[in-house]
Amino acid sequence: MAGRKDAQSTRKHPAGTVSGDLTSALEAIRAGAYVVDEEGCIIAANSSAERLLARSVEQLVGQDAHDLLHRGPHGRPLPRTQCTMRQAFHAGHTAQSDEDYFARADGSLLRISWLLTPYAFGDISATLVVFHGAEPDKDDGPRPEPVTGTLNELERLTLLAETTTQLTSTLDVDEALRRLVALLVPRLADWVVIDLITDLDEVWRAVVVHAEDGVLVHRDDLQGPMPPVPQTSQMPLSRALRGVAATLAGPQTYEGVPDSGIAVEQRQLFEATKMHSVAIAPIRSTREVLGALTAGRSENPVAFHPADLPLIEDIARRAGLALDNARLYQRQRKVAETMQNHLLPQMPGVPGLQMTARYLPAPHASQVGGDWYDAFPLADGSTALAIGDVVGHDLEAAAGMAQVRNMLRAYAWAQEEPTGRIVERLDEAVQHITDVDMATMIFARIEAMDDGTWQLTWTNAGHPPPLLISRDGLADYLTDGHGILLGTGAGRQRTDATASLAPGSTLVLYTDGLIEDPGLTLDVGLERLRRHAAALVHRPLTSFTDQLLNRVRPARNDDDVALLALRTPHRGRNPGGPRAGGERCRALLFPA
Repeated sequence: MAGRKDAQSTRKHPAGTVSGDLTSALEAIRAGAYVVDEEGCIIAANSSAERLLARSVEQLVGQDAHDLLHRGPHGRPLPRTQCTMRQAFHAGHTAQSDEDYFARADGSLLRISWLLTPYAFGDISATLVVFHGAEPDKDDGPRPEPVTGTLNELERLTLLAETTTQLTSTLDVDEALRRLVALLVPRLADWVVIDLITDLDEVWRAVVVHAEDGVLVHRDDLQGPMPPVPQTSQMPLSRALRGVAATLAGPQTYEGVPDSGIAVEQRQLFEATKMHSVAIAPIRSTREVLGALTAGRSENPVAFHPADLPLIEDIARRAGLALDNARLYQRQRKVAETMQNHLLPQMPGVPGLQMTARYLPAPHASQVGGDWYDAFPLADGSTALAIGDVVGHDLEAAAGMAQVRNMLRAYAWAQEEPTGRIVERLDEAVQHITDVDMATMIFARIEAMDDGTWQLTWTNAGHPPPLLISRDGLADYLTDGHGILLGTGAGRQRTDATASLAPGSTLVLYTDGLIEDPGLTLDVGLERLRRHAAALVHRPLTSFTDQLLNRVRPARNDDDVALLALRTPHRGRNPGGPRAGGERCRALLFPA
């Protein structure tokens, strides 16, 4: 493999910088395999590569693959201009060759066939090389192989490499199944059937797909719930669903008296699909059996051969690892969603005052994070508003957020003090009795006044400023009352700020995920929010909030977003007197 630079590269890659998951992924490939970075230096290799090249991982990692390995037919160094692998590497596309030569550590040559393909593993963008070769001390002449009528050795390696790349790059179960089917049909099989064992230990026929005129057709009528798996059944599917090794089957396998309901379903499957030969393999993770993979042939006249079973098993094993990871991720998301529903409050009903809130999780996090909002009545009849952001967007940040929010509620209700003083008390507590390192927030109080306006008093602890939009579309940021964020230990006195909200005004409190766009300044995000908020202010508050999020949230955003919006009534005075709104709210929420 050639480097991106013409000069030889000897840059070292510490083995610890390569993730264990990447190493495990390479070990799942039975052929020799290594991964190179953008300069063509090896960053990981599997044990098969060590054996074939007679070089340890330590001798491979950090070396320029082309300079170390590539040779001509007579053992001489291969010029870069004549290296087809190097050309494909620079072009960034998949390529393969049936005959090339690698140098082993003892100077002998290894004749190889190889596949090269761009490789994305998590945050790593690199290139995967899979190669197959005969040991020089063995007869490396042509070896007879059973006739399978499908894939030669290089095509099998290609399929396994693509399976690894495709299935390890998604954490969605449905997407993983879709990719698996697309890899197998029609290249290996005319039909693919996937039976999965659910969390309730039930069997569900999740996929039945057939290729018709090059198009994948899902047979929904053959999918659905399946009978239980009997522990004593020796039929192929039952054995696979119990984790027994792969086996071959055909319609004749299920012609006898069925030993279970699942055998009846299999007979009906063969009748409906006209498959004459199938290979069935268990889909296993490292912890449990997840289901079974069935590859079947109907149009292809060549039956599956026992020599095909190791390939089917390898594919099913990769599918099992991918599905297990996806299931674990989805379970984590479900737990996080439940936690989020309990953490985020419902908006209180304040007569005359409209309020709505939204929370959007970080796209690549666990559906929960450190961004939060709150609104609740105070003892004096006014209404408290809060928006905040605890550093992080994971379950730990969410737990810290819950601590901060609950302490704020307690201080605000018990201490009838200015907003700045309440946040000072909160800051002192955060540093001593929570695990929160840093957080930003705005704490505000809003109440109705005699002249029909609403008065907003607030303090800002390092948070993006509130945005106030008049009913005529004039939008301004409230930049007063700004202080240092929570958790610094600075202990500075915090100031309050006050603003009057005219009838029909809209106030927007938000977190930085709404305005921060990688590569752009914060001023750009603030101006984008101001312009769109002014243009949308004539809409009902719910529509205003949803459209504002759709228009303003950066497409490259990788942070969660919390948003709290409220609108004062259009009439000039609250019914029942200047303080009626606050008193009615208090009576409604705290009846005698």
